[in-house]
Amino acid sequence: MYVRETMADLKMMLFILLFAAAMAASEAQSLAGCLNKCGDVDIPYPFGVGVQPGTSRNCFLDETFQLTCDKSTLFLKDLPVSNIFLQEGQIDISMHISRVCFDRSGVVLDQSISNFYTGGAFTISSGKNTIISLGCDTLSFAYFPDHNLSYSGGCVTLCDTPPPKETNPNTCSGSGCCQVNNIPIGKKNYSLAVSTFNNHTKVLAFNNCSYSFLAKQGWFNFSLDYLHYFPFDMAPFSLDWTISNSTYACKSNSYCMDSKVGAGFNCKCKLGFEGNPYHPDGCHDVDECSRPNNCSIPKQCYNFVGGYSCSCPPHYKGDGYTNGTGCTKDHRRSMYKWVVIIIALGCSVGLLVVIAVVLSVGWADKQKSLKDLRKRNFEQNGGCVLLGQLSQKEGYTERTKIFKEVQLINATNNFHQSRVIGTGGQCIVYKGILPNNTPVAIKKAKVGDDPRQIRDFISEVAVLSQINHKNVVRLLGCCLETKIPLLVYEFVDNGTLLDHINPTKTTSPISWEARLKIATETAEAISYLHSVTSIPIVHRDIKFANILLDCNYKAKVSDFGASRLVPLDNSDVCTVVQGTFGYLDPEYLHTGQLNEKSDVYSFGVVLMELLTASKVVEFNRQGKVNLATHFESSMKANRLREILDKWVLDEKNGEEMEEVALLAMRCISVKREERPTMKEVAKELDLIANKAR
Repeated sequence: MYVRETMADLKMMLFILLFAAAMAASEAQSLAGCLNKCGDVDIPYPFGVGVQPGTSRNCFLDETFQLTCDKSTLFLKDLPVSNIFLQEGQIDISMHISRVCFDRSGVVLDQSISNFYTGGAFTISSGKNTIISLGCDTLSFAYFPDHNLSYSGGCVTLCDTPPPKETNPNTCSGSGCCQVNNIPIGKKNYSLAVSTFNNHTKVLAFNNCSYSFLAKQGWFNFSLDYLHYFPFDMAPFSLDWTISNSTYACKSNSYCMDSKVGAGFNCKCKLGFEGNPYHPDGCHDVDECSRPNNCSIPKQCYNFVGGYSCSCPPHYKGDGYTNGTGCTKDHRRSMYKWVVIIIALGCSVGLLVVIAVVLSVGWADKQKSLKDLRKRNFEQNGGCVLLGQLSQKEGYTERTKIFKEVQLINATNNFHQSRVIGTGGQCIVYKGILPNNTPVAIKKAKVGDDPRQIRDFISEVAVLSQINHKNVVRLLGCCLETKIPLLVYEFVDNGTLLDHINPTKTTSPISWEARLKIATETAEAISYLHSVTSIPIVHRDIKFANILLDCNYKAKVSDFGASRLVPLDNSDVCTVVQGTFGYLDPEYLHTGQLNEKSDVYSFGVVLMELLTASKVVEFNRQGKVNLATHFESSMKANRLREILDKWVLDEKNGEEMEEVALLAMRCISVKREERPTMKEVAKELDLIANKAR
């Protein structure tokens, strides 16, 4: 009997170990196509190495979590990584050991000081590390600087003769070795120095070196042999890591937990879920019924999303849980049991029939109400008028689809928060997947009950449906069955121009040739809006954030929420001033008179951004808050090359950049009549690009 129980326990233990290993493997998942292992070290997202194959997306969340793999060794910056712990929010790296060694006359032979700075999302783990001092004439000093409060500490080891052989070799209590465990919380850097009192002259016969290092608790076991020869150059220690509060990193079925050791947060899977909470796929449901659980009868386990329940089979009583009442045979059966069952069944059937009738009537009434509401919304949003306008324009009815509300609900998982890809003052943009697996961008436009707003919305959709240009985000259709109309656009998957040339970052990865191509394509798109469509369209909000890029860096002009139609017989339209500060046409800002030259001014500022990679508005820019003012001042002072982006400026393209700068200056001319048209701008950029090839 005892042997059978022991074997059962061993099998259960083996099952749990395999289960734990499977969980660890499932958590340590990288992005698709990215390196998931370097040597023996797993690489879980948000950490990563390099770029996803076939895309321009990084394998890591941001530069903080960028790793490199060289000859089966994983590095964080230039420090070896031995472990990454996803759930604990920790990473083990190795650091050089501080030491000082002397010859027989007490002269220094070798000396090194260990300095470390983590930066970013990393802090030195307080509860996982210890400061070790080794030697018989050793003074160890650790300094943890901070801009608010610095901390220092250390310990001393002295012994004029070798410690006795009976000394416990695994203790580090002062005789040849000492340690300090109270590492301060939240520190990002340290300096670890080691010195002596007598240059080891009194102990040279058995110990001529002193060592000091920060090490992960449990790694170092003291040995008397280390006083004669210490074989290690580096020691592993632990860092805590967090996600910046400015980044949304927790994916589906997870939650964020504020860090107790520093700024930021970590992500955890919700109870009943497992996996990598940082991975785009999020955490997935745990099937507790296929694993060790608390059900007293395994077959009576029922799994559901986020948990499981236990029950007892017929003729048993109890709650079904091993830590509860379990399941026991129910012997309390009376003679009239079957009579009660028959009566209960009869009553239940009758009640179910009544409930079914009531529910059917209620469901039919609800469906009719929903249908009437959708029809009413469709009419109030001008659906009939829009259909009439589209039907009069040959080919546009097929190109512009009128979607049903249920189609967009299914495409966005009922407009789930995880599908939000952009927000603004006037709209929220969701990513949707149509039944044919086509990705789309669905914008919730905020249109009120004002009949004029409805009329403008209808006109805007009707005109946008005519746009068919390779560098304009295409309007696929709209939904008018909701109270707030929804617009459906093609999905562009490589972010905005601001994501790739961001003045808040230190690098500008897009080459000058690519920037010139993007500028030319954007100019052609705006020129198309101004002159090719049946009614000229003024975009009114041309800026970096509204220029999307696909995986081949093709430009796509987007966000027509502020756009206005300008009749051909009216060169100026008076509107409420709307746009983004720094890009606004001064004359439009002053008079409220809108025309195509307002877009020309905004595009001129975009050219300046491409040339300088600077912020449009910068309050610390030597009194020149606006980029346009700063750029114009530098041009007049013949200091253009001082403000050009150093990442792309070289001898080959300097002349081209100067030509584009002159064009940008013409675009931001105070007098509108002195500005070129977008057609002229596009033609001139094309000529510059052709010369550059």
